[in-house]
Amino acid sequence: MVRSMTAFARQQFSAEWGNVTWEIKSVNQRFLEPNFRMPETFRHLEFALREVLRKQLNRGKLDCSLRIEMNSAKTGKIKLDQDMAQQLLTVHQELQVLAQENQSPDLVQLMRWPGLLQQDETDTKTMEQDVTETFKQTVAQLITVREREGQALGDIIEQRLTGISAQVEQVAQQMPDIIQWQRDKLINRFEEAKVELDADRLEQEMVMLAQKVDVAEELDRLKTHITECSRLLHQGGAIGRRLDFLMQEFNREANTLGSKSIKAEITASAVEMKVLIEQMREQVQNIE
Repeated sequence: MVRSMTAFARQQFSAEWGNVTWEIKSVNQRFLEPNFRMPETFRHLEFALREVLRKQLNRGKLDCSLRIEMNSAKTGKIKLDQDMAQQLLTVHQELQVLAQENQSPDLVQLMRWPGLLQQDETDTKTMEQDVTETFKQTVAQLITVREREGQALGDIIEQRLTGISAQVEQVAQQMPDIIQWQRDKLINRFEEAKVELDADRLEQEMVMLAQKVDVAEELDRLKTHITECSRLLHQGGAIGRRLDFLMQEFNREANTLGSKSIKAEITASAVEMKVLIEQMREQVQNIE
């Protein structure tokens, strides 16, 4: 299925320890470029989360934001290491004796002693699992949105392909009449100039003219590009780069067709093709 690179997804999860909210915004980009905004507590998960994206997406600039709301009722309680506190107070008394000074201990400073105050740890493994699983669900939602948008883009491109095909057929049908029109025009010029017509010379001129204005090769290539583009759209997957290359080929053939034109009808068809090709190219820029 065709995927757009422009999408947005948001997932929330509530657990006993708190709430998880993931948001992913995706826009078009030549390569896969994820950026994460998350609390430092979970920063170590970033590599694994990047792997989740790499396995499921190919292109796009992704802004991934994580918001955590801890449940205060479930956060760990602060505990005092009483044995260490007693040791510190004993040392303080010994220092008073040695210094021969009677000074009360600075309790604030003592509380800063490493390890004196300890906090019960929340089950970090469960938290990490919840964060990771919610992220996977958000990515799945993002892919669904990208596919839905991609289907709409594919329909637009198919419509433009139909328009180009109609112009190709129109030019192909007009070419015999244009060649005859140019032949009659050439004969009239000879007659106006009162130049005696030489059958062989006239035939040579017509052959040279036919070679100059022959667009059969361009029309055949345009038909091939239309078929290939339609095939890619039905194939789906990461086709954006190949479609972008096809748009360049479409444009090249339309330009050549216009340069070979000797009549306004062909020029108009070439211009219409270029308009349709440009409309397709703008949509292709958003396809993964």
